Amino acid sequence: MSDVNNDSFKSDMLDEIKRIQNELNNLKDMKKNISKRMVKRKPARKTAAKRKVVKRKPARKTAAKRKVVKRKPARKTAAKRKVVKRKPARKTAAKRKVVKRKPARKTRRR
Repeated sequence: MSDVNNDSFKSDMLDEIKRIQNELNNLKDMKKNISKRMVKRKPARKTAAKRKVVKRKPARKTAAKRKVVKRKPARKTAAKRKVVKRKPARKTAAKRKVVKRKPARKTRRR
């Protein structure tokens, strides 16, 4: 008797499983039909791609300020130079003694 009960239980369980599977299949079919019937909306237009902003060359800066060259400060009064003693001027040449010349020879007349 337990065998018969066991067999009938198994068959009942198998029948229940088949019934549930059929129900599942029916639901899947219904889902497919519903999705087919629905009119698909067009996807919303994506916003236009943002254009890349082209960076412009920066405007030329005004000519670079030239560095102010500091000037050397003016010379203070010239340092006093040592006075170089000059050689004394030459005295006028010593007067030469006048050397007396011999008188010219007198020529004899013939």
